[in-house]
Amino acid sequence: MPNTPSAERRMRSSARRQLHNRGIKARLKSLEKSFRELATAGNKDAAVLALRAATAALDKAVKSGVLHRATANRKKSRLALCLAAK
Repeated sequence: MPNTPSAERRMRSSARRQLHNRGIKARLKSLEKSFRELATAGNKDAAVLALRAATAALDKAVKSGVLHRATANRKKSRLALCLAAK
């Protein structure tokens, strides 16, 4: 347990931020999963749209500090490679 008032505040804000970040990461995972399902099914037009949505969501996660820039770039690259391979 925190010993000072400032530590209590930091604990509360950390819990709020963790909940916020978890929601964003869950959305990213669902977008990535839906893209991969479309890409493996061979539905290229829908997969392109899903890739665009996933890329935008990754960029927004970087902008808000949820993900590191290099992590998002790596994920975007791998998703694009997945689409190009199909």
